[in-house]
Amino acid sequence: MHELTVAPEDEGARLDSYLASCVQGISRSAFQRLIEDGCVTVDGSPSRPSQKVKAGEVVRYSVPPPKPPRALPEHLPLDIIYEDEDLIVVNKPKGMVVHPAPGAGAGTLVNALLAHCKGLSAIGGVERPGIVHRLDKDTSGLMVVAKNDIAHRALQKQIQARTAERKYLALVWGDPKFEQAVVDAPIGRHPVDRKKMAVIESAGHRARAAVTDFRVLERFGPFTLVEAKLRTGRTHQVRVHSAYAGHPVVGDPTYSGSRRLQSGAKEFVSAVNGLIGRLQGQALHAYCLSFDHPRTGERLQFTAPMPEDMETLVTYLREKSGQ
Repeated sequence: MHELTVAPEDEGARLDSYLASCVQGISRSAFQRLIEDGCVTVDGSPSRPSQKVKAGEVVRYSVPPPKPPRALPEHLPLDIIYEDEDLIVVNKPKGMVVHPAPGAGAGTLVNALLAHCKGLSAIGGVERPGIVHRLDKDTSGLMVVAKNDIAHRALQKQIQARTAERKYLALVWGDPKFEQAVVDAPIGRHPVDRKKMAVIESAGHRARAAVTDFRVLERFGPFTLVEAKLRTGRTHQVRVHSAYAGHPVVGDPTYSGSRRLQSGAKEFVSAVNGLIGRLQGQALHAYCLSFDHPRTGERLQFTAPMPEDMETLVTYLREKSGQ
């Protein structure tokens, strides 16, 4: 709620014009709608747009948050791994946003699912129907989506209880000293760069518990292929914890920047950097997903191969390392 006191020089002005002249970024017509919706009072009483203000009157107004965008069906390609009456498992490609948001109102996974499915769970609201968990735009891999509220609640409960398993393949920089490691470090919004997340250990900043299990799969000298298993599901969790451990994900513009290989045989360095440059996002893929079916209780497990750009880079590194 915002408050203004009418100055003597503003006496006699229309209420909508007065507000528009005092508040930047909100037009007179927008204030007319707010007044008609009961979001504006004068000395505590409802008002009209044409009401003339008087010196000393207290004008209070509130601006409701924007209504979330309602996702519309769009016939977009879907890589469907499994589907039944309760859920659908898809392999999300890199570059696709999961649900509509400011700046991405169309072309999302939700838009595609609405065109494919007769119905989705309503728990996520009109902008994210059926969405039980998410993947970053430039992270590929498996997601389970609920078609009804019962399935949605059951799947959410499994994720919270850590009985559902989500495993990623990540190509990271460097040669970790561990074969297996657990990163238990709280994650919160970066205190300076609000577009990033970070490990937050200061009590003065808000953070949530985050735990990731890492396991080395293959070593390629300056690079390592690891499996990352989520115990929690924080925003950017694998990417933040990898960077925190000193081994950021290859091709991650947010947490490893435009990093490129600097040393080695000239031909090898040139080839690797070329392949990194052709990555369509970070070399991170949600390759394995397992959970109990919400209706039958049957344990289901699904896997999906790495996307072509990541597979090409890993294959080249494997061949050059002699594995």
